[in-house]
Amino acid sequence: MDKIRIENLEIFAKHGVFPEENFLGQKFVLSAVLHTDTRKAGLTDELSYSVHYGEVSHLIKKVVEENTWKLLETVAEATAKAILLSYPMVSQVDLTIKKPWAPIGLPLDTVSVEISRGWHTAYIALGSNMGDKEKYLIEAVEKLQQTSDCQVLKVSDFLVTAPYGGVEQDDFLNGALALKTLLTPQELLERLHEIEQEAHRERLIHWGPRTLDLDILLYDDLVLDTPDLIIPHVEMHLRDFVLIPLAQIAPWKRHPVLGLTVSQMLADLQAKQES
Repeated sequence: MDKIRIENLEIFAKHGVFPEENFLGQKFVLSAVLHTDTRKAGLTDELSYSVHYGEVSHLIKKVVEENTWKLLETVAEATAKAILLSYPMVSQVDLTIKKPWAPIGLPLDTVSVEISRGWHTAYIALGSNMGDKEKYLIEAVEKLQQTSDCQVLKVSDFLVTAPYGGVEQDDFLNGALALKTLLTPQELLERLHEIEQEAHRERLIHWGPRTLDLDILLYDDLVLDTPDLIIPHVEMHLRDFVLIPLAQIAPWKRHPVLGLTVSQMLADLQAKQES
């Protein structure tokens, strides 16, 4: 990605842990690196194909001036999020916030916080086999779209599949979606659990019936193994009800561990089922 830099933008604002900082205010100095593709703008000389750094500067000023927070970390998070949500052409922002008048009672040049935030692409499996299955899936898609840090990019068709895991129950309705998100994997998992709970999901029987089941299949090319979350999903390559809808929306997406595309994994699984 190309980069557009905004260096040392000075803003007088009211942030700090001491009451006088929130009342009197002080100077903050912000720098931002905007990761974007400038190729088309460079070839056409059209600003509409680039990111207007003047507008971004005024957005930063607005966010920093019109709010009061204790921590530089909070200022940084809010500013980065505002830039990413306001400018779709920016895929990542590197932000540095300096506080040259930090009241610590010692001589110093400045203190600062530096963060990098950007968009990620996640693939989510959806399933339901209780009640109005299609309604549960559609509402889950809508709730993800309504989440401020998420944008639904593609949604597969829904397909009817036999239950998995040996528990006698009704057939499932399954699908998959591609999601652009600012959430970390753990934050995304928590949001999915919230949506499941809103659909009155109960975890009573392993592989049992459920109103709504939402699983993170892939998150960029991340490989993650924690007690609460494993990415890629540990059994996605063994489940045709996952691979069939996923192949509709991302046949080219490659499994970061197996090295196979979704289409290749589906073909391999179908070949094994037929043999």
